[in-house]
This record gives sequence, C-alpha cells and structure tokens, in this order.
Amino acid sequence: MEVYKDLSNPASKEFENLLNNQLSKINIEEGKIIEGKVNKITEKYVFLYIPNLKSEPVLDINELKTMGLSEKVKIGETIPVLLEKIEDKNGDVIVSASKAQKIKGWDKLVEAYEKKQPIMGKIISKCKGGCIVEHIETGSLMFLPGSQISDKPLKDISHLINEPQKFALIKLDKIRGNACVSRKEIISSFKKEDKAKIIDKYQIGDIIKNAEVKGYSSFGCFFNVNNELDVLVHLQEISYSRVNHPDEVFNIGEKHDLKVISIDKEKLQVGCSIKQLSPDPFEHVENYQLNKIYKAKVVKIIDFGAFCELEPGLTTLLHSSELSWTKKNISAKKMFKVGDEIDCVITEIDKDKRRIAISYKLTKENPFIIFEKKYPVGTIIETQVVNKNEYSLFVSVKDLDLDAFLHCNDLTYLNNGEEELKNYNIGDKIKVKVLEIKTDEQKIRVGLRQTQSDPFDWFRDKKINQIITVKIISTDNKGLIVRPEGCEMDFNIKKSQIAISSADARPSRFTGGERIDCAILELDFEKRKVSLSVKLLEEMQKKEALDKYGAEGSGKNLPFSSLSDELEKKKKD
Repeated sequence: MEVYKDLSNPASKEFENLLNNQLSKINIEEGKIIEGKVNKITEKYVFLYIPNLKSEPVLDINELKTMGLSEKVKIGETIPVLLEKIEDKNGDVIVSASKAQKIKGWDKLVEAYEKKQPIMGKIISKCKGGCIVEHIETGSLMFLPGSQISDKPLKDISHLINEPQKFALIKLDKIRGNACVSRKEIISSFKKEDKAKIIDKYQIGDIIKNAEVKGYSSFGCFFNVNNELDVLVHLQEISYSRVNHPDEVFNIGEKHDLKVISIDKEKLQVGCSIKQLSPDPFEHVENYQLNKIYKAKVVKIIDFGAFCELEPGLTTLLHSSELSWTKKNISAKKMFKVGDEIDCVITEIDKDKRRIAISYKLTKENPFIIFEKKYPVGTIIETQVVNKNEYSLFVSVKDLDLDAFLHCNDLTYLNNGEEELKNYNIGDKIKVKVLEIKTDEQKIRVGLRQTQSDPFDWFRDKKINQIITVKIISTDNKGLIVRPEGCEMDFNIKKSQIAISSADARPSRFTGGERIDCAILELDFEKRKVSLSVKLLEEMQKKEALDKYGAEGSGKNLPFSSLSDELEKKKKD
C-alpha cells in the first residue's frame, strides 16, 4: 500500500496513463447483449470467455437447458447474454442468457406487430381465460384468449397443443412486456374472401330452408346454413311470445326455416328471423275484449306469476296479485303447471307496448261480496282461529275461503285484551259478531265481546254525582282498585280523589275488602269511561251540611261565641 501512497510520482502517473489507454479500447457497456464463447463446462456451470473482461462470467447449465439451448453447451459455442454488471461487490461479472433471449424476442415481436406480420408459435399450456403460446423463434411467451382460439366453439383443443402454427399479434404492452395473439384472426383471414362471396348470394327477405341449430347464448340462437355460413337469430326475433333464453324453444341439431332481415357486408354478418315467417298475432288483437272470459294456456311459470297464451304467439301476463281474492303473495306453481288451460279475464290491452294483462281471480265471484250479502254487519257467525299474532286473531268462516280480523281489544269487556289473547289457540272455535266489512279493501273486522252482555250497561240508569257503594279490591301507590256492588267491572279511584284533606288521601289507609261510598265524577257511554271519587262525595256532604245548618261562621252569633277571644285578650294584658 505504501507504493501507491504518493500518486504524484512519475511511476504512478505512468501506470495511470497505461491503465486508461487499455480501458478505452474496451467497447463493453452494462445493459447490452454480447456474445460469450463457451470456455469451460462443469456439472453445474458453463464458463464463458468474453474479451476485455477481468474474469469469466458463469451461467447455470440448468437455465440453458430450460431455455432449449442444450446444443449450445459445447466448448467453442457462442451464447448471447445480457451484461448486467461488469463487476459486482465480489469482483464477479454478472450476465443473463434468459434476459438476453427475452429482449431479442421482444424486439422481433415489436417488429412483427408494427409490420402486421404473423408469427410462428405453439400452444404449450392452458391457463385461466385462454392459453399460453411460445414464440418458436425466440421462446417468448404470449397470451392467447379463449375467444381467439378459433372462429367456432371448440370443446377440446388437445389436438392444437405443441403444434407449430401461425398467430396474429393483436396487442402489445411495451411497458409491461406482455403480448396477446390470435389464432382466430389467421383462420378468419383465409375464410374472409370466401365468406364475402357466400354472403353476396343472399338478399333481405330471402327464405333459408332447413337451417340447423348450432348453438345459443343469452342474446340469441346461432344456425348453420348449408355448412358454409353461420347466422344469428336474435332473442327478440325468435317468437312473438316472450322468450327468456333460446333453450326454451330450440334443441341443438334441430332444423328451422329462417327469413333474412339484415346483411352487414363489412362485418360479414347475416341476421335472420323466425317470427317474421308467421303473421303478427297483435294485428288482430281487436278481436279480444276487456272484462270478458277467455281460455288461456300456461306456457311458463315465474316467481311473480305466469305467462299464458291466448293463441300461438299471443302471450299474456298473469300476475300473482291476480291469482286469488283471499291469498296474498300466492305462488302460481301451487295452482298451475305448464300446459294447463285456464279461464281468464283480460284486464289490459296495450298495443304500443305489445302487452296484455289477464286475471284469474276475476273469473270467480268475489268472496267478500258473497260474505257481505250472506253475513251483513251485526250478524253473529261461528268461526275458527286460523292465525294469531301479538295483538290479534284471524278467524275463518266455514263456507268461505277468507279470513276476518279480530283485535285483542274486541275479545273481552272485563280483562286486559292482550292478556285475554293468551287464552286462545289456533283451531279454537268461537262465535263472533261482524263489526265492519270493506269489500274494496278486502277487509272484515269481527268482535267476540260484542256477542256478550256489556257489563258497562250497569251504569245506564246512573248519572254524575250519584252516590254508589264499592268494594276495594286492591291498593297501590296510585290509588284504589274498586268494584261497584252488582257490577262485574273494576275501576280506579285516583290517589287525588280519595279525600279532601291531602293527609287523608293515602291508599295505605285501606287494606282491601272494605266497602266504601263514592260519587260518580265522570260518565261517558261513547268512550266507555267512568271516574269515581270519594273526595267528591265529601265535598257534596259538606255542602249539604252547610246548606242545612247555615253558614260556616254562623256560630259567632251565639251569646258566648266571643268568650274565648276575650279571655285570650285578658291574659295578654
């Protein structure tokens, strides 16, 4: 180290000049592809000789075999490599044969793409959405979408794997280094001229005989014409009736006549129709009248109803809301099956929208009208509990398929309605009174307590301020629960109505079971409301005493009425 410490001496400067002259002759840069000559081969590595480098770069022999360069693993053979680093931290030269191959292959792909030239490749494996294609010349890998494998659907492509064939480059991503190819475009290019000549033979309005069903999708059906042309019949051109998918109408291999309705010579496509071979049934829809009964055939059952045919091609909608008068959200599957002929009433005809609506329930008499005629408001009928919830019962009438609503407040006069509801179960038979019928809304309300005598009638001959005797049933902090003698109903006397004096207005004064008198403070027959008061009774009694025995201060007129006041004054003096 001491020899090179002083770099200003003549020897050091001479060495520096010689070194700079030598390196200036080397035309090697990192990131370039250079040729390396095989100089030595071991079990794992291949050593390359590249002029003007300090050491021999090394390649993995397995990497070369994977790249298909086994024939290059021989002394004296040259292998193109990418010079990544002239010298790393360990002083070694870093090169890559795979990266060099990829860069060379990419340049050739870019050139072929720009010149729109086909390339030779082979399908080496399947992947999600398509296949992987290897470029035969460079080994670069490319993506072949499933839709670009062929111009017709292929169930099996095993015969195409590892077979050298032409592909068209349809997309290059220079940033990501991805390439997309098409085999379909190569096949179509050969057929394009022939297909154009075939299409020239057809004109709009021509009838094609015995076209074979080849396949179908969600938007239509494909037919093969004389094994030379595939045509599409759009979903809307299959039938005047509603068709959700071609498989509802066709089977693969069937033959049908078609009518040519469109020709696109640029896209080389022919559009056909089946429904236009027959007259439009909507042209004579005037033959049908609203609110009249007709026969209809069930052709398809759906979640919200069914589609029916009045005649072939004339489809109508039977909505689930038009199936029954009494059952809500009923399924057509429980009532009909495909092929059934049913009676229906036409409720709507819209020629512009090509829509006809029908009703099944209108063919039958409205059971609510029957009920109203047979059981008018006020009638007592026998029913059976068919459903129950937290606040009501639903009861059915034996001879009619409908339910009536019975609220818990209409169960009893005596107890709490929600508590009384617990005493009834599905299947119980009860007699009820018809309270209300709303035919338009399809609602019937009935009551159970209305069939019983009303204990509130006990107050019919009573009036406000009348004195009655009650028995104390129980007490609480809010007041007294009492029952008038001879009445079956319990009432509440509020704490504020127990006595005139607040000191005496204590529910705890009573233990229960006592009989006391009280007065009627409020009486409302419409609201079925009664308020009782002991305080009112005391006020009435006090007023009666005053009226009978004079004013409250009348004792002052007696001879010795002022004696106590005079004695008190004398003591103070």
